[in-house]
Amino acid sequence: MKDRIQAFLQTENKSYAQFADEIGVQPSGISHILSGRNNPSLDFVIKMLHRYPSLSTEWLLFGRGSMYKAASQPTLFDVDFQNDESSESELLAEQDITPDNEEIPDLHTDRKDLAELFPSESEKQADRDKPADSNKPEVSTRKLSGIVFFYSDKTFTEYKPS
Repeated sequence: MKDRIQAFLQTENKSYAQFADEIGVQPSGISHILSGRNNPSLDFVIKMLHRYPSLSTEWLLFGRGSMYKAASQPTLFDVDFQNDESSESELLAEQDITPDNEEIPDLHTDRKDLAELFPSESEKQADRDKPADSNKPEVSTRKLSGIVFFYSDKTFTEYKPS
């Protein structure tokens, strides 16, 4: 594959640095690949094919065919979606979509069940008016008993009201 990448760079008349900048990799990575030290990663190949869509994947990976795709060769993204929609609707029309003796669950629920699931506005307001925790003492009965400061040198200072 390194020979094909080298041939591509020569055909495109690109330096290692230009090529690296265009596909978004480090120039040293390209140097390592072309020297044989590293093999190209999947990420490298994907970036290269994304940047150069006319480059033939078959040629780059396996060395088969020509370096560039033929102009009329369809790609994955050239799918005609209108044909897919019509064929899908035809398939649905051909299929028997009625269930055979399948029971449909009862979707009716009592008002009582719905009331439990969705409380009324008056119940919501009553919940809002309730104190959050009735076990807490009133604010006016609480007194400050002390403040402790902890320092990064693992010491502390305690202050108590006088």
